Amino acid sequence: MENNLPVNVREYQELAKKALSKMHYDYINGGAEDEHTLRDNIAAYGRILLRPRVLVDVSNIDMSTSLLGYNMPSPIIVAPTGSHKVANPEGEVATAKAAASCNSLMVLSFSSNCRIEEVAASCDAIRFYQLYVFKKRAVSATLVRRAESSGFKAIVLTVDNPMLGRRERDIRNKMVAPDKPNLEGLISLENLDTTDGSQLAKYVRDTMDPSLSWKDVEWLKSITSLPILVKGILTAEDARKAVEAGAAGVIVSNHGGRQLDYAPATISVLEEVGRPVMYGLAARGEAGAKHVIEMLNRELELAMTLCGCRSVAEITRDRVQTEGDRMRSLL
Repeated sequence: MENNLPVNVREYQELAKKALSKMHYDYINGGAEDEHTLRDNIAAYGRILLRPRVLVDVSNIDMSTSLLGYNMPSPIIVAPTGSHKVANPEGEVATAKAAASCNSLMVLSFSSNCRIEEVAASCDAIRFYQLYVFKKRAVSATLVRRAESSGFKAIVLTVDNPMLGRRERDIRNKMVAPDKPNLEGLISLENLDTTDGSQLAKYVRDTMDPSLSWKDVEWLKSITSLPILVKGILTAEDARKAVEAGAAGVIVSNHGGRQLDYAPATISVLEEVGRPVMYGLAARGEAGAKHVIEMLNRELELAMTLCGCRSVAEITRDRVQTEGDRMRSLL
């Protein structure tokens, strides 16, 4: 088996497709409406070219960086994705162990199939906790307290989900909302009918607060001593507002193309990694998730080497060329 390991994420995606039911593969892989943004999240990489510098001593490549004061050997982190048990019975525990074995930071989704405390106890690692603000603020406050007591180091507040994007694959498949043990006793997940489509859409309508505003970021900051990262930012204007509201930072994200279709591709503003780890988890469990993280790190190291970047600090704006750069060069 070790001699036939996938050599890239796309091969892991194909293995995941074979391993999963259509409903669960579409849930992981699908996007909103026409899936234009979903496709463009990948296609946009092809529009950004690297500008390598040669005759640079690249015998030692340093990929280390820091986030909120925590040192990391690489900027590759595991973004919050929910319901890992649809990919593998071990769920987020396996993902957490894979990330820890690679010294990669993991952001645990509030919609994980494993309890906060279970993931925290599975291995020793730095982890952040992803959260929504619910209609019942007490639910959010309870989850924050549990994350704090379990040793999570930051809260990642997702703000681009006042209602669920129209995910047509989930509607066709009548997607059943996976178990959310962290919400037991806090929110009832009963009576989520699929007559009109996805259970997930009804769940979000019933529980998420569409009146969410910047004041809620201030409220969240008032109930926790943990730093807050605001996830779902796509404009400079909102980035400034997030900082003004007390956020320690922002995460540029279009929700993996699963919310607003025809939003910009995240790499056009910045990028994070989420689905690839789920593919690895579905294909080979914890070992697959670990292998995906290792592959991404090796790909980054190779790109840095061939571009003459000896450290993350040397990956500057002039090391890439965008379509806009090419157009301006013709003027």
